[in-house]
Amino acid sequence: MPPSIAQSFADAARTYAELAADASIQSSLEAVVELVVQALAKGNKLLFAGNGGSAADCQHMAGEFVSRFMFDRNPLPAVALTTDTSILTAIANDYGYEQAFSRQVQGLAKAGDVLLAYSTSGNSPNIVKALQVARELEVATVGLTGASEGRMAPYCDQLLRVPSSCVPRIQEGHLLMGHTICEMVEQRVFAP
Repeated sequence: MPPSIAQSFADAARTYAELAADASIQSSLEAVVELVVQALAKGNKLLFAGNGGSAADCQHMAGEFVSRFMFDRNPLPAVALTTDTSILTAIANDYGYEQAFSRQVQGLAKAGDVLLAYSTSGNSPNIVKALQVARELEVATVGLTGASEGRMAPYCDQLLRVPSSCVPRIQEGHLLMGHTICEMVEQRVFAP
């Protein structure tokens, strides 16, 4: 029997409730906010990478930082590595899709920047490779994943795990975490 609308809402609410009740997730979010605030204060930028729905999340979050979130303010430097089809297809054609984000990190990132990398499984080869390259360049790394931290975990300075193995619930948790980071960073950078 297909799930009902009420069941889908209940499943999402349960995931959100687990996030709200988990002090370690909240502590990790606080650490990410501090990492981002410190990077921005030093003139560094945010880079976002992810595949599929997570690519859309990257674009969404970069947009929130560059444009505005809760109030009008100056733009913050953020780039979604998921948006330039010429770069993505050139890299995929010349080097393979596994290099799609790592080549961009090599070309665009500098020490002190922050890479926020999304992988619902924690195992996306191009995300793992981007995190590895970021580490080599002394770029701070934040991984967003699900209940299984996967192969990305050793390359993340901070790991934000949604307590679910269901991809839609993980993505919804990532959106909530992303919005929370945006709101807190915006307040800390621009609060009077």
